[in-house]
Amino acid sequence: MIRRVDRLSLLAVPALGYLAVIYALPLVMLLAKSVRTPDGFSLAEYADFFADEYNMRVLWRTLRIAGLTTLLALVIAYPTAFAMSRAKGGWLTVFLVAMVLPMSLGVVVKAFAWSILFRANGALNGALQWIGLIDRPIRMMFTETALIVGAANVFLPFMVLPIYAVVRQLDQRLPEAAASLGATPMFRFFNVTLPLTLPGVVAGSAFTFSLAVSMYVIPSLIVGERQQTLSMLIARSFLYLRNEPLGSTISAVLLGIAVLVVVLSSWLARRLGART
Repeated sequence: MIRRVDRLSLLAVPALGYLAVIYALPLVMLLAKSVRTPDGFSLAEYADFFADEYNMRVLWRTLRIAGLTTLLALVIAYPTAFAMSRAKGGWLTVFLVAMVLPMSLGVVVKAFAWSILFRANGALNGALQWIGLIDRPIRMMFTETALIVGAANVFLPFMVLPIYAVVRQLDQRLPEAAASLGATPMFRFFNVTLPLTLPGVVAGSAFTFSLAVSMYVIPSLIVGERQQTLSMLIARSFLYLRNEPLGSTISAVLLGIAVLVVVLSSWLARRLGART
């Protein structure tokens, strides 16, 4: 039996080799550039990056935008997931298509569509003027709010689907049992429903935050160069400044943030799984 398992595991060798060459090797080379100097190993690039006040502002802006994008997506996705779980027949198909179909479109297309909507002569300003809320077009493009709204829309399916998967497995009799014991709707939500759906919330938040913290196309089209993010600094370092050590250092910082999010979300998911 052991020999058979070992032989079956050999089938994974080609795939692991492919991943090592395509993903692991370039990543190792990238990280090596951030610590390699003519004099040998050095962390000077990291020290310079964290000592620069401008870099710290960009880092904080990137984390803030990613966090607010995740929060906005969660506020929209949570009731949407419950609506999907209660939908039947054709309505469920409509919900699923509305969630899955946008994922087949390129990020460039969706980001460019939002940039058109946010223009001074775009549909949003036109609608606000038509209903009389504003007298003249307001500035939407090149603002952090526009970026958060656009990013939350693009990444919304990655928040909805994990929560929906958990909500579909909930035993609907549990809230009913709590209600029969005199629990108020608010008490039932915070003490029964919310704790049981937290694994989906954690998974969706981890997905969304990881995507939002590393996005490049969306901020490039909506806010441009006025409000830099870490991904935009990476592109500028490699493409314009030709400073590969700096670009590699920022890439490593961004990778560290993503890994930290994955580790924390996995730890939290295990804790929640043990409690439920």
